[in-house]
Amino acid sequence: MAFPLSASIFSPNKLSLSLSSTRKSTSSSFTTHFALPYNPTPREPASAKHISPEFKCILATKDDGPMELVNGYNYYSKLETWLELGRKQFERAFAASIIFLQLMCPVPWTGYDSGFIPPAVAVLYSPETKIPRTGELALRRAIPANANMKAIQDSLEDISYLLRIPQRKPYGTMEGNVKKSLKIAVDEKDSILSSIPAELREKGSVLYASLIDGKDGLKSLLESIKDKDADKVSVGLASTLDTVAQLELLQAPGLQFLLPQQYLNYPRLTGRAVVEFAIEKGDGSTFSPEAAGQPRNSTVIQVVLDGYSAPLTAGNFAKLVVDGAYDGVKLNCTDQAILSDAAAGKEKGYSVPLEIKPSGQFEPLYKTTLSVQDGELPVLPLSVYGAVVMAHSEVSEEYSSPNQFFFYLYDKRNAGLGGLSFDEGQFSVFGYTTAGRDILSQIKTGDVIRSAKLVEGEDRLVMPKES
Repeated sequence: MAFPLSASIFSPNKLSLSLSSTRKSTSSSFTTHFALPYNPTPREPASAKHISPEFKCILATKDDGPMELVNGYNYYSKLETWLELGRKQFERAFAASIIFLQLMCPVPWTGYDSGFIPPAVAVLYSPETKIPRTGELALRRAIPANANMKAIQDSLEDISYLLRIPQRKPYGTMEGNVKKSLKIAVDEKDSILSSIPAELREKGSVLYASLIDGKDGLKSLLESIKDKDADKVSVGLASTLDTVAQLELLQAPGLQFLLPQQYLNYPRLTGRAVVEFAIEKGDGSTFSPEAAGQPRNSTVIQVVLDGYSAPLTAGNFAKLVVDGAYDGVKLNCTDQAILSDAAAGKEKGYSVPLEIKPSGQFEPLYKTTLSVQDGELPVLPLSVYGAVVMAHSEVSEEYSSPNQFFFYLYDKRNAGLGGLSFDEGQFSVFGYTTAGRDILSQIKTGDVIRSAKLVEGEDRLVMPKES
């Protein structure tokens, strides 16, 4: 909902009131008109030249006497005092009522005096921004797994948010979440295991047992919560969610949707793959040493590719890695990204259509960007530090570059509303940096990808048939 910023701001030059009071009785009558400026300033003592002619005399009648003219100077001073006190109380009550009504009804009022309340100078529209903020979380949510496993995952992920509450953490709520997950896991055991292909079911049974009774399983997590040890809960939760993700991956051995016929001539990744980049300093300097380690001039970064949400983009990238297209490629750095050299490997890649899977949708969209302002958000968001993304084609933004990719250095200080990147929903994100994220900030222009290797998932890379 949009909230006008200036809807409850009053202009001091506009707030003026005209009050009329009429009193009828057998003893006296009077009528008075006065103005209340909103800018309260100390008043000068009443004097003859300041008094309106209407107040110089008051026509009065006595019950048992004739009519007479009475000097009104004394009446004026008393009336002024009474009005000063009443005006302040009225202003406070009036302002409070206006603010209350505007909070209760933030939509613009119909029929109000536009001169009384100035128009809003800006309107903020904040989209639904409950999107993953880490690569691990985004990758876990992207797995198309059994509904019961997703229910367990959602319940456990809520604990991550509860742990952020400072001081008195809601351990009771956390305990309820774990008990809910444990009940689903026990009651739906057959459903969970039957969703795993037969050849992987034995491995799935081992993971299932670990999820229930393992050292880092649900029962162990429950004990940590009862001990009210936030650090222990955090570590145990991460391990439990990792087990959940491994089970979900066994339940999703391939794509859950059919690719459009016109795109079957592209390489595609039907699941997950892992790429390791060996990065070397180009100027002879070194990367910061690891804990208790020595400075080094090369390091390794690990990236997980997600074919569930971007099968064509991840498939093209995996093929380029297998073909050695990125070996020896120089890197160029900006404040927001680390880009590969656009010229390297250009002849080996495919010009894949822009591929983005919207959250809540069954399959990706092609050649279509998302409207974040309308609430459209991707399964694989760009607004994550270390996101791996294909650049746009030089020819058309409806296509990704055949070879140039970049690591996105997300910074919430340079983000838009809701902490989203200004380019959210405009690029094909196909993976995330899962190891070596701290190295990304140390990479400089001129550093080199010494080698790139597909260390896992090559069996899920489907190459197009030769014509």
